[in-house]
Amino acid sequence: MKAAFYEGKGQITTGSCTPTDPGAGQVRVRVSHCGICGTDLHIFHGNMDHRVKLPQIIGHEMSGMIDAVGPAVEGGWKAGDRVTVRPLDSCGNCPACVAGHSHICMNLKFIGIDSPGAMQSLWTLPARTLHRLPEHLSFEQAALIEPIAVACHDVRMGELKAGEQAVVLGGGPIGLLIGLVAKAKGASVLISEVNPFRVELARSLGLDVIDPSIVDVVAAVNDRTGGAGADVVFEVAGAGATVELMTKLPRTRGRIVMVAIHSQPKPVDLFRFFWRELRLIGARVYEAEDFDEAIALAAAGSLPLDRVISKVVPIEGLAGAFHEMESGGEVMKILVRCGE
Repeated sequence: MKAAFYEGKGQITTGSCTPTDPGAGQVRVRVSHCGICGTDLHIFHGNMDHRVKLPQIIGHEMSGMIDAVGPAVEGGWKAGDRVTVRPLDSCGNCPACVAGHSHICMNLKFIGIDSPGAMQSLWTLPARTLHRLPEHLSFEQAALIEPIAVACHDVRMGELKAGEQAVVLGGGPIGLLIGLVAKAKGASVLISEVNPFRVELARSLGLDVIDPSIVDVVAAVNDRTGGAGADVVFEVAGAGATVELMTKLPRTRGRIVMVAIHSQPKPVDLFRFFWRELRLIGARVYEAEDFDEAIALAAAGSLPLDRVISKVVPIEGLAGAFHEMESGGEVMKILVRCGE
């Protein structure tokens, strides 16, 4: 079988890999497609070498079909079932897990980073990570379920309701999906994004978008809300400028959802939190219910997923896809075809 291996900073090779028979509680999945995400790009840049074990098969945004089922597997899974994977491996024993928050387990292992991922033809992993896919959903669209689940979790954590005003700072894949999920829930959405390709794509999908290098975002939000401010602001860009901006946009008792990962501390206007009684909400990965909602939205055709997919490349094209992404090319989401 084929697999793509991360060999070190900037190095991807494609070669053969021996399939692993599923053990107790495990299944082997024939992977169809795998999306490339920002985390994969961080790995490619060598920024996560402290976690990956070289050579490492990466990837976690996937779709596929069960190839074999090991002993003692619960849930009625069988060969031929169409599935996607929630790639979290929690310990089950820490205070977070005991409290019911296993997705932010204190000892969490992320499958595809801390253990082999989906960019291989046959992938063996715990059956408890599986979610069932409807028959009519294409494998290409189903490879977006994981990032859609991220968006569903972010929107749910922000307690966004129909009729409310949401502002999304950053129009990359996750920001775009947050906007689409929020719109599907009946919210009014404004995205702030500087990349011209992303701006035009989001607009073509029916979202309102402004370029903060041209338009005053605070003025635009106040104009949309009669000076009240947004109900929910999603900080997705992960930049100092958007952290500075995020506190200027919410209404009184508005919510700010921190979606982006900030590896270094950044200044935050705490006076604004006091003055308007704002709430800052952290949102990390997803829970089972977010995957269920993501699958339901995709299956219902509520999201224009084919338009989000920029291209599909063979597994041998993974390195080239990384270079295209880091060069700022006109791409939103690139999928890797992992099947034989």
